[in-house]
Amino acid sequence: MARVLVTAHLGRHFRIFGHYDYKVLLNMGHEVHIAANFNDKIDNFEDPNVIKHQIDFDRNPFSIGNIKALKQLEELFNDIHFDIIHCQSPSGGAITRLAARKTRKNGSKVLYTAHGLHFFEGAPLKNWLIYYNIEKWLGRFTDCIITINNEDYTLAQKRLKINDVRYIPGVGIDLNKFTPPTFEEKKELRKQYGYDENDFILIYVAEMSYRKHQDLLINAVNILRKKIPDLKLLLVGTGDLIDKYKEHTKKLDLEQYIHFLGYRKDVPYLMTIADIAVSSSRQEGLPVNVMEAMATGLPLVVTNCRGNRDLVRNGENGYVVGIDDVDGFANAVEEFYLLEELRENFGRNSLELIKSYSLEQVTKEMKDIYLSYLNKK
Repeated sequence: MARVLVTAHLGRHFRIFGHYDYKVLLNMGHEVHIAANFNDKIDNFEDPNVIKHQIDFDRNPFSIGNIKALKQLEELFNDIHFDIIHCQSPSGGAITRLAARKTRKNGSKVLYTAHGLHFFEGAPLKNWLIYYNIEKWLGRFTDCIITINNEDYTLAQKRLKINDVRYIPGVGIDLNKFTPPTFEEKKELRKQYGYDENDFILIYVAEMSYRKHQDLLINAVNILRKKIPDLKLLLVGTGDLIDKYKEHTKKLDLEQYIHFLGYRKDVPYLMTIADIAVSSSRQEGLPVNVMEAMATGLPLVVTNCRGNRDLVRNGENGYVVGIDDVDGFANAVEEFYLLEELRENFGRNSLELIKSYSLEQVTKEMKDIYLSYLNKK
């Protein structure tokens, strides 16, 4: 039995993504430790099968508060030797790798999963000047980098000085949790949520932020309001820009069309009542919300960014439009509204394409990666 540590800067990681890292390790029979900032209510996480360590990570990788997190981790590594240290998230991953320099020399293997590198095709120059050089430097303290989309995999192989670059198809989607509804199930659920069976419902599950770019959707709805009278856009999530987006919605008099639902635990059911899923992101790794929509059998309209275009094949299970193309986005939504058969065909294609991103597939590949490093001890 090995002793392993999985770190992430926020505790919510283990609730949302834990099935593909710490639970894999538990099922392999290892002693599993987890470390993150669990202080906020949304980040509270408990699992009696793991040993939990509070690390005061700051989400901003350049925050002086991360010096405290660095010292906490160094003390942890002085007290406990881990055979594998698997770190997640940009700030958590950077601080963990810095703290693990000494223990790595004593045999610990350090793995880092990049949920979307901050330097990518089309990224601002400052991202390349800052994040690329930081990641290149951190490579010397990293045994393996795990990427979750094709662009990052190619980029890491070409640009980062890491001997072992792996690819896995995302964080895994539970195909038993997200399933397509029958007509009657959808009708009944809509009734329960207060929506009419004739409403045309769009859904976007994402943090309210610049990166997720919800203002594009708000402006697209403003175009579509006269073309689709029963249009409803469900924005699920919280974030720093939620008040700004609500104000923008109110200013355009769109409150009857756009519903801000906040943080929700019933996302599978909300997906079920939707007609199409949308994503307006400027930047992604491999978006879970898009995978969940595909598993629900939904067609999609998404922006042309890394991650989105890995999952959505333009003209096959959805449409991919420019990141700032409001008219193109609105036109794609309108086409789905007018052509029910097209929605059904694209939805079936989503169900077929999502199979290669299943939790079972990702679990198998992560187990192989862990085994390969445990065998190197």
